[in-house]
Amino acid sequence: MRGPIAPPQVPLSVSRADAFADLVYDSRDRLERRWSQLAQVDFLVLEVPGFGPDGPLDPLAEDEGVPLGRVLSAGDGHRDRIVIYRRPVEIRTKSRDERALLVHEVVVEQVAELLGLAPESVDPRYGQE
Repeated sequence: MRGPIAPPQVPLSVSRADAFADLVYDSRDRLERRWSQLAQVDFLVLEVPGFGPDGPLDPLAEDEGVPLGRVLSAGDGHRDRIVIYRRPVEIRTKSRDERALLVHEVVVEQVAELLGLAPESVDPRYGQE
């Protein structure tokens, strides 16, 4: 048998990268209801840090380990961007539920950094789930 196992409208045909991006965008949508200024922020999903539009990492920050996300300030014709790194998050989680929770926490932390607030101010349920 050749060809797809399931038709495109069935969840089986969703790639891991697409499923991860959906988690990021779901988290963004949850927060955007409360923080309307997030509509002016681009959310990106990259495989790993340092390769792509996020540019090279700060060499002084390497002692902190592999980042799960990053805030890129507006400039060079770009709006503010929040980048979430898929592979480092996936490696730290075992199930889809764990992954969804960690993705939301990383998104909340990055939004908090961008807005200059504490994560608990961005989402009162931060760290409780």
